[in-house]
Amino acid sequence: MTHQNDLEKANFKFLLEGEGLDRIQDRLKVIDVFMGTKAHITLEEILDLLREAGHNLDPMFVTNCMNWMVEWGFAQKKQFEEQPIRYEHRHLGKHHDHLICAKCGKIVEFRDETIERRQLEVAAAHGFHMLQHRLDIYGLCSDCLSKRQRFLPLAAARSGERVVIREIAGGRTRRARLASMGLRPGDVIEVISNSGEGRLILGHGHARLAVGRGFAQVIMVALDEDAQA
Repeated sequence: MTHQNDLEKANFKFLLEGEGLDRIQDRLKVIDVFMGTKAHITLEEILDLLREAGHNLDPMFVTNCMNWMVEWGFAQKKQFEEQPIRYEHRHLGKHHDHLICAKCGKIVEFRDETIERRQLEVAAAHGFHMLQHRLDIYGLCSDCLSKRQRFLPLAAARSGERVVIREIAGGRTRRARLASMGLRPGDVIEVISNSGEGRLILGHGHARLAVGRGFAQVIMVALDEDAQA
């Protein structure tokens, strides 16, 4: 455990004792395991790590501990599209954003000073005092991209392009919703309008469809070779 994590654990213990909570040592086992990983971790994964460390704690008790950590600012709850709730460290004074692979679910943290500064400028230009922000960028990680040629989320296709649906990522509910709209792997669609924000307007056969940007992030397409010839 790093020096920073030792300080966090000591601070957590001080707050637990101040609240008069019971089972202090068991609660410290939870923060020990949580602080010992840098991953964006689910409750089930925390329970697995506790069991590997020889601590067989009740899931409700662990959930309660994690809720305390979130409330006191030691952890943050994150919900990314088509993924379960995950917990990540929240070190004071340190902000970061996320890259999320729409194919394999990989999450990468990043911080870009230009983006941070630009957001403050945009907020100020509109008379806002920014309190917090969240930037999640969905796309394909390098591993998944290397397995595909000319393969991209529909949301990244340009107006006027014809593309072929190669795969629909995400959960069963999302795939069923898109199937009900008549969109399936192998279909050729025309991107009528994609302004970079809001809905995409698509041409599919003789029909026009409006697809939300969230859906468009998980529809993986390739350029239609016939249209490019």
